[in-house]
Amino acid sequence: MFSWLDLHRQVRVRGQVVQVSPQQSDEYFASRPRDSQLGAWASPQSQVISDRSVLTERLEQFRKQFDGSDVPRPPSWGGWLIAPTMFEFWQGRPSRLHDRFRYSRPNASAAAWTIERLAP
Repeated sequence: MFSWLDLHRQVRVRGQVVQVSPQQSDEYFASRPRDSQLGAWASPQSQVISDRSVLTERLEQFRKQFDGSDVPRPPSWGGWLIAPTMFEFWQGRPSRLHDRFRYSRPNASAAAWTIERLAP
């Protein structure tokens, strides 16, 4: 779900999620700016750190480590794709008479989408 409540907007997505191949991850990682590649190594994502200096020190460490060479993709770095089967769009309106539309298809490979207006 993606919410922009200040704008009275929301989108829900449902579908099958699959991890991209290591080759796809490598290709995308290689297309990113060098500083972003180094940042992927420097950031122990979602771990508690004492302060920002941890990140800047680790960034310098990896700058030195990969100086003069390509930055390889970290083993934990990769991507995911969603093959959507449903999108629901909500737009808030006065008096709770919100607009809701659902776009759905029976499976991720189906070409045709069904569009339905939903009561709020």
